[in-house]
This record gives sequence, C-alpha cells and structure tokens, in this order.
Amino acid sequence: MSNLYERWSWERRHIPPFDSFDESLLKRSDVSSSYFQGSVRRSTIHPLAMRAIQTYLELEQGNTPIGRTHQGAIGSQGNDFTIAEYPSSNGEVQVVIYNRNTGTFKAGRYSDPIIPTSRPTAYSYSETGNNGTALFFALIPTFLGDAEFNQAYQDYKEQANTGFSDPDETSRAAALMCDNMYRRITYADRLGAAGVHVQIPAGGTIPPIRPLDVRNGTYLPTNILTGTFEILTDGNSSGTQAVAIPKNQFVGQYILDESRVLTPEEELSVPDLPDWYLIPPAIKMICEHAKKTTGTAHAMRNFMMRGPAGTGKTEGAKAIAAALHLPYRFITCSANTEVFDLIGQILPATEEPQEDGDVSYPSLTDLQMDPASAYYMLTGTYEDEIDEFTVYKTLLEKVRQDGEHSVSAGNGTHSFHYVDTPLVEAIRNGYVLELQEPSCIANPAVLVGLNGLLDQCKSITLPTGETVERHPDTVIVITTNVDYAGCRAMNQSIISRMNLVIDLEEPDEETLVKRVMGITGCKDTTAVRKMAQIVRKIHEYCQETAIRDGCCGVRELIAWVQSYMIIEDISEAAKYTVLSSASSDSSCRSEIETACITPYLAA
Repeated sequence: MSNLYERWSWERRHIPPFDSFDESLLKRSDVSSSYFQGSVRRSTIHPLAMRAIQTYLELEQGNTPIGRTHQGAIGSQGNDFTIAEYPSSNGEVQVVIYNRNTGTFKAGRYSDPIIPTSRPTAYSYSETGNNGTALFFALIPTFLGDAEFNQAYQDYKEQANTGFSDPDETSRAAALMCDNMYRRITYADRLGAAGVHVQIPAGGTIPPIRPLDVRNGTYLPTNILTGTFEILTDGNSSGTQAVAIPKNQFVGQYILDESRVLTPEEELSVPDLPDWYLIPPAIKMICEHAKKTTGTAHAMRNFMMRGPAGTGKTEGAKAIAAALHLPYRFITCSANTEVFDLIGQILPATEEPQEDGDVSYPSLTDLQMDPASAYYMLTGTYEDEIDEFTVYKTLLEKVRQDGEHSVSAGNGTHSFHYVDTPLVEAIRNGYVLELQEPSCIANPAVLVGLNGLLDQCKSITLPTGETVERHPDTVIVITTNVDYAGCRAMNQSIISRMNLVIDLEEPDEETLVKRVMGITGCKDTTAVRKMAQIVRKIHEYCQETAIRDGCCGVRELIAWVQSYMIIEDISEAAKYTVLSSASSDSSCRSEIETACITPYLAA
C-alpha cells in the first residue's frame, strides 16, 4: 500500500500566504496536536492538506476564485461515505468517494465539457500524476468532527477573514490542523476511534468511479454540506436501481411462433425461474429483439453476453428460454474442444462385446492425443506428421466401409450410430442453446467452423454428410468471460455474426443483496449487506495488488452466507469461503483479511 504522506507531497509548492512564510512558521516546534505521542514536538504545515482546507473554506464561504470554472461540492451518503467534487486548478472536476468504514477511496477526473455519464479519466496519486489534494479535500468533514481540529479551523477562518493579517496565528492554526491530520492518519491503528484509516493502493492508482455508478445513483449524497454537485446528482441518474420486472409479465411472454406446440418432453426442458431471480433489463431487451424481429428478413437469433463470473450470464440464458418458452440446452467449452465436440460424432455401437478378430477403432481421445498411432490402427501405415482432422476423416470412411461389409456379409455384429450434440439438437428442433466460455478454446478455427450456422445461410453439414437447416426458432446465446485466466480474444468473424453483444456489469449492491438472500434463505439483511461490501472490496483489492491465483465474486458470497448461517460467525466463515477462494497463498490471504475484512467487521 502507498502512503498518503509520501515524501514528495511535503515538497509541493505552498499556497498564499504560506508561500511567503519563512521556515520557522512552516515548521513549528511550539505547536503539536493532542494526538502527539513523541518526545520532540514539531508540527509541519503540509502544502496539499492546506490547499484542500483552503478550497473547503472558499466553498463554505461561497467564494469561487478568479479563473476557476467549477465551484465544487462536498457531502455525505448515510454514515458510510463522504462524497466530494473537487474543483481542480486545471479546470477538472475530480470526484472522490471516501469510505469512512474502510478508509478506501474511489475517484475519477472529469474534464470540460463535463459529461457526467461518460467514463472518467483515472486518478493516480503519485509524484508524476495527481497530487492528492482531492483526497485530502474528501477527508475534511471527518476531521471537522474532532474538537481540536474544528477549533483550529475556526481560528484559521478568522485569520482568512482578516486577510491573514497575523502570520504567527495563521501559521499556528494551520500547523495544528496539519499535525492533527498527520498523526490521526499515520497512527490510526494506535488511536482507536480517533484514528482515521486511509488506504492508498500500491502504485497510487485509485479504483475508478464507473459510469454505471453515476447512472444508477450509487453515490448520491443524502446530505450536502456545501457547494453544488454537478456529476453525482439525481439529474444524472437514470434511476436504474430499477423497478423489478414482474415474472408474469416476462415468462412465456415472448413466444416466437404462437402456433407451435411443444411435446411433453420439450415442456420439461423449458426452465422455471426461481423465486429469488431478479430479471435484468438487458435480458428482457434480448427477448424483445428476438420477438419483434420474428418474420423479418433478418430475425435476431444470435446473442453474446460478456462479463465477470457471477454476473448472471447462465441464469440470463435460462431466463431467455423461459421468456421464449423454449427448451434450454448448453455446451461448456474447454481448451481441448474440437469441431466434432460441437457438431456430433459417428461411433461404433458397443452394446455387444467384440469377438476376437473383430475390427477395433481408435477413440476420439486417441485421435487427439496420438493421431499417428490412431491412423496406424485404421490403415496399418504410420505417419508422424498426420493431423487429427485427417485421421477423423479416415475413421469415418473406415466405419462406412466396415458397415457396408457387415451388411453385405450378412454379419450383424457391427452397428454404427451418429450422436447428436446439444448444439445440433437445438438447431434441428428450435431450442435455446447456450455456448459457455468459447473464448477458452485453444484452436481458433473451431468456432469459425460454425460461421455458416450463425450466418444468413443458417445450415451446417454433419459428419454423416447430412445438411441440417437451422430451425427459425433456434436462439444461440454465447456467454463468456474476457479477462480471466485461460480466456482468449474472440474471433472477429464470430462477434460480427452476433445480433446483440451485451456487457453485463456486476449487480448493484441492493440487487446483489436481494439475490443472495433469495438463494440462501438468509434473513439477516445487515449481515448480508456487509458481506457483499466486503466481497466487492476483496475483488477490487486483488485487482489492485495483482493477486491472480483465485477469485472472489457472487458465488463465493453465496457460499460465505450459507456458511455463516451454519456456524453463525462471519469472520470464521470467511476463512473457508471468500478468503480461501481469493488466494491459495497464505500470506496473500492474511493481507486480504487485514485490508478488507477486519476493518469492515470492526466498524
């Protein structure tokens, strides 16, 4: 972790009147905070802290300095967050969210012309990046709650009103405020409730504010202390902390062919949505596109959903099937997935044991692992350089020839059959097919082999030589992560054949809490909310500190809540769920527990 009081931060240029003070007024040996615990008294005026304090004072008095474009604002959201819009001297508005429980920040920089719902520029606290004044600015309401700091601030305000006519008194008030801040932050762990915890990620890059946070109104101030907010306001929130979509207005409401009647077996394959499932607007939008383009020259039937684990991609695919009232099928891809895993295989029947002298065939594993030996089994010829696709074609031809020979010889001991995959079954019959994690496939040519199916021709040729036309009701949903270990970039030809590509964001806190409580049956809203906040913090912390050997998301949260319901101890349950999943390294787990779990549970 980085330090808010980095060495270079003390060397920044002072604002007036401190830029004209001599050393004895900038470094006082006769002033110290009541939180001072050393033997040598010294209070140093910190340039960035005083710049933030001066900005707060100007904002409180309604004074906007000449040349500054934006006024700025500061407020709070409940008892958890201080929300600040700092008007930087370079014309930016730097938005900072300070979590008073954990000591963590989120931040983003908005340049003119300000577009609140656009993605802000990253905020980096470093010697060559942003100087951190906005971070100090967001801390001031916390420090004003301390009697010593507040009195020094009032003394400083009085000096400001007189034009800083008394340098000694101005210096004394400023030094006392700076010393109060420095000691309560630096020695927070020793000071108990008086300590102010501040955590800066290693490297100084502050976790970003997302456009979704602005649109959802995630950080709307409930109490405005002073100033006028420009970005975090009701007017910029679309209110998507949204009205729940009733299930009776969704399930079965987007049938593509009203005249179609499913068989009893097919009816059993139509998903039932669980009571806890909250229907995302993006899923409803997909169903609307599929329904309203039915009967047109280019019906929309190919969709992709991307997003981190736990954002509801698979549940979303099932919800689509429920809304369209179609059976649901799925295929989970791996690095070794090949074309014949998707489009089917011709295999010898194995119901009857083979007699001595009967022909044996290599398995598909033999084809993949040792194609030269498999080819030798089929032909008696050993070729080192032969590839598995050639061997597969040879196998099909050998099966065909042996089948013809068996028939002509009147020998019924050999029989062969074609095995449909869920993909082919969905194509034939008009089902919803979810293709899970195709970005894991090592061979990029595998998915390209499905282009004919996804394109306008909408047909595919099977290993039997049969050409299967795609049923007009068939819906293919590709679900994938793009930033996890083992994932590769999706081939552009596949992406171009998707009618909609939806990037699913992590659910907002309220939705997540409702979802987890619905799944687990836990009734303790306060505990689940706190655990959800911790899981989000762990995820962010692992990203910031490059801990990549685990994961922490919705699934881990569900396991944690279930464990908590059994052993009734949040901290103990965390050890075997979120902590053990986040990393296999014991030192990393200890670091995560200290940074992310202990501060939350102690708050």
